[in-house]
Amino acid sequence: MPYDELLADRVRATLADEANLREQKMFGGLAFMVREKMVVCVGTGTRALLVRVDGVREPEYLQREGAHHAVMGRDRSMGQGWITVDANSLNSEKALEFWVAAALAYNASRAG
Repeated sequence: MPYDELLADRVRATLADEANLREQKMFGGLAFMVREKMVVCVGTGTRALLVRVDGVREPEYLQREGAHHAVMGRDRSMGQGWITVDANSLNSEKALEFWVAAALAYNASRAG
């Protein structure tokens, strides 16, 4: 099953002003990389967006609608700071922009 192309277009538009942006197929979807680090990955199915955020803030982020700690395969944790967001929680631009901004903030904190 291919990744959600409409969501990928929305993410692309949200990240349009980012320098050092590139796209790469990863995790069965399309990852958006800034400064060679993944920001978000548009995936398939109901959990449509994989987001890399500050792990210290993960409990706060998991309180948001549609957010889940990311797992790979059979309940194998991806580690602290990896969150998947349900597709139906990304219908508004405000919701998508929130997650992209959270991921960009973490990405910037890792620059160096």
